Amino acid sequence: MKKILTYSSLLLVFLTPSAQSEEIGCITTSWKLIGSNHKVCVQAFDDPKVKGVACHISQARTGGIAGAFGVAEDPSQFSIACRQVGPIIIDGKLPKEETAFSEDTSLFFKETKVSRLFDANRNTLIYVAISRKLIEGAPANSISTVPIMPWTEK
Repeated sequence: MKKILTYSSLLLVFLTPSAQSEEIGCITTSWKLIGSNHKVCVQAFDDPKVKGVACHISQARTGGIAGAFGVAEDPSQFSIACRQVGPIIIDGKLPKEETAFSEDTSLFFKETKVSRLFDANRNTLIYVAISRKLIEGAPANSISTVPIMPWTEK
């Protein structure tokens, strides 16, 4: 009984949708006769520890019948762009590497993860998007950099 409870709790953690992102919109890439279309969707998220930085990530979404029911595994195809959108305010000390955003992209333990690195020598934040499976990752990745600059209101 304890094992069943542990496995179901673990599954619930992996299936909980991310509340950190906002879907901007989707563009159909392939029309499907049955089920939803294949598409590329764009989401925005604000770095939770660095005020003044916003990122947009586009991801391929699988359509068809499995996609319509939310059980299709999305491909590891994405792009990220992060920009300074206001004065940069860092909450506390930034670690050398930290997860800034994470979202499940499959019912079966696959996620898209955005890590933030800090390049102190260049005073630059680096955001790296990767696809991660519980057992094995994918080499697909995308990178965006944000130099920490003074912000002046116009």
